[in-house]
Amino acid sequence: MQLHVSRSKNAESFYIIKGYRDRETGKATSKVVERLGARAELEARLGAGTDIAAWGRARARELTEAEQASSRKVAVEYDPSRPLEAGARRVFNGGYLFLQRIYHELGLDEACRQVASARAFSYDLDAILSRLVYGRILSPASKASTAGFAHTLIEPPAFETHQVYRALGALAGGCDAIQAALYKGSARLGKRATRALYYDCTNYYFEIEQEDALRRYGPSKQHQPSPLVQMGLFMDADGMPLAFCIDHGAKNEQLTMRPLEQRVIDDFGLSEFVVVTDAGLSSLANRRFNSEGRRHFITTQSVKCLKGHLRAWALEEGGWQAPGSDAVFDLAEVAARLDGGGLGDGERAQVRDRVFYKSRRIKERDPVTKGYFEQTLVVTFSFKYRDYQRSVRQGQAERAAKAIAEGPSRLERKGRNDYRRLIKRTAVTGDGEVAECAAYAIDEAAIAKEACYDGFYALATSFDDDDVPGILKASQRRWEIEECFRIMKTEFKARPVYLSRADRIEAHFLTCFIALAVYRVLEARLGGRFTVRQVIDTLKGMDFEEVKGEGYRPLYQRTEVTDALHDAFGFRTDFEIIPDRDMKRIIRLTKKR
Repeated sequence: MQLHVSRSKNAESFYIIKGYRDRETGKATSKVVERLGARAELEARLGAGTDIAAWGRARARELTEAEQASSRKVAVEYDPSRPLEAGARRVFNGGYLFLQRIYHELGLDEACRQVASARAFSYDLDAILSRLVYGRILSPASKASTAGFAHTLIEPPAFETHQVYRALGALAGGCDAIQAALYKGSARLGKRATRALYYDCTNYYFEIEQEDALRRYGPSKQHQPSPLVQMGLFMDADGMPLAFCIDHGAKNEQLTMRPLEQRVIDDFGLSEFVVVTDAGLSSLANRRFNSEGRRHFITTQSVKCLKGHLRAWALEEGGWQAPGSDAVFDLAEVAARLDGGGLGDGERAQVRDRVFYKSRRIKERDPVTKGYFEQTLVVTFSFKYRDYQRSVRQGQAERAAKAIAEGPSRLERKGRNDYRRLIKRTAVTGDGEVAECAAYAIDEAAIAKEACYDGFYALATSFDDDDVPGILKASQRRWEIEECFRIMKTEFKARPVYLSRADRIEAHFLTCFIALAVYRVLEARLGGRFTVRQVIDTLKGMDFEEVKGEGYRPLYQRTEVTDALHDAFGFRTDFEIIPDRDMKRIIRLTKKR
């Protein structure tokens, strides 16, 4: 700050001014911090003969020192007669700063520099990727909209919209390298739980009329009659994404796992782990692949699809064990005590929460080697799971009865889990003649047939059966990979995808994958105390008003989530105003590893 003297014919006035650089124009300008007064006023107040200029310079030094110590109270003058500057933005988001800290700690800026070093282009790949990631978490939209979103952040963007689309090709070309760098960066932040890896696939549909090489027609869980792109994802035991791949929608999902797993082995240096999958990915070839070396597999197994003698063994009521107990249980006896009211409330809760199991070694004919493939079959039973399945089917039966009452127009079956499967259609008379119209009724036989499997769940694994509780514990975390897909689809809005080129589509899913990894680190920093929506809404709402020449005034509400963010990252933005100098220091801090 410095003293400024304004002279006219009749008076001489003194001001303290402060120079700063305008955010929008980049030009140097200044503002009045304090009006000291006219010379006559100051001499009357300070005494005749006082060196007003020297006193003014001393006052400027005093204000400068106070500002540097962040102890000066800021007085902002507003002119009710002065209109706002057209097109000037005054409010900026600062919640991205927490994401930026993680982005740089993961080494993604360095990964971008390595990818860019092999190509010749003028734009800043790191600036583009980082804004794509922040935008995917805070304001998911098209790439053009994300380029606009970058202007709402405290740091102005260093790229143009057309450069975002050009950068997508470079990101796709460096996709594998960026994933490898992300894994190494996350390992620096803490030991990765790679003893158990979880794999699953999901589909993203594209609203186009004609398929191409990548977007192909295939089976869809949502029954969407649109071309699909398939995404395979590996996750570690902490719910942190490890690697991903994309394939066309017509590809058998069982064929997607091995190439990506081989890449994990080669690029990440992992050789000893357990792959946990669902039944749809448990082909014999995949099981055999994950029985080699020091790798193992755990995969779900349909009890209904077991061979007859194994299904009978699985459903037998005797010979069950439970973790932490050496006793052998009979399910019929336990059910009689549980359902007959012979247990107290505490004992009932304990029994309902307990998972019973039995296991045995089985052999499966291998059509490739012509030999037998040996594995362990684990079957579990839970009364809580039994009651849940009964409740779901009861609700479906009620819907089926309602549909029968409303007429045949609603009775066409559409899926294996559709309530219409519980409706029986009879189209002949009692004499066996063709009936003029069909009769509909609840299929009690189908309900009874399904009920016998209530509460049962099966796993196949390459492990021996001497540590079934450990096998069950590893399998129970499969729900987290479903949560990963849910976050990307629901919170990050991974579709619709406003792109058509295959390389740009791959880059789009790369940004979704990185955003998921950044969020998982953030979630861990906060101790998992808040929901995804609570965290994202808080970051999205952390806006600041720029006070020209002074700093940034927080406009958000201080909450438990904002306090947790500040405690976890070691800086605070919840003061009444953040001076420019302090905000620059915070920004520098978020870009350190």
